[in-house]
Amino acid sequence: MDPEKPQPVISAKGLTRIYTLGDSEVIGISQIDLEIAAGELVVLKGDSGSGKSTLLSLLAGLDRPTRGVLTVADHDLNKTSDTELTHFRRQVVGMIFQSFNLLPTLNVLENACLPALLAGKSIAKSRSKAMELLKWLGLDSRTNHLPAQLSGGEMQRTAIARALINDPAIILADEPTGNLDSRNGQIVIDLLAELNRKWGRTIMIATHSALADPKATVKIELKDGMITDHS
Repeated sequence: MDPEKPQPVISAKGLTRIYTLGDSEVIGISQIDLEIAAGELVVLKGDSGSGKSTLLSLLAGLDRPTRGVLTVADHDLNKTSDTELTHFRRQVVGMIFQSFNLLPTLNVLENACLPALLAGKSIAKSRSKAMELLKWLGLDSRTNHLPAQLSGGEMQRTAIARALINDPAIILADEPTGNLDSRNGQIVIDLLAELNRKWGRTIMIATHSALADPKATVKIELKDGMITDHS
């Protein structure tokens, strides 16, 4: 490796995930080689079943590779213990999902604070950071509302606050606009792009939508679990 070149924040070599279903095997992704520099906004495209969600799950430490090498933000995810993996998921990556995954009995502020509290941060610091994020996201008047009282766009913005609360190095978004109309989808993509441009966050967005395409610094196309295009 060139000593002048910074280490990639994501590095995969021969990354493969195979699922066993009864007597058969299903390939999630196969032989993926990938390097992503810090500060990129990556748009990951591909049809359903192409491997986008599988790749994001591996990068997020939610799943483990069948074989191959995977390093994310200097963490070797092949050798990480369960305890280290929990820390990794809480502190190093932030996940945003299509279905929002908010806890229905917690209000907006409590949902946003939750990962910080689980990471052992004080209630006061967690609330202060959450309020700062919610204000930026235009949700400061909605902090006491439950998810059921929010629009889809407001739920996804709450999920963004939750993903950012621990200042993760990488944001992974799996179809973040999938349950939103085009206006709210554009708002969410613009917020993620602002995180990337202004604060240098590395962001990977898996999406069918074209909304994120103009914001991408890297585009990756997956088909049948393999990269078919990388630009």
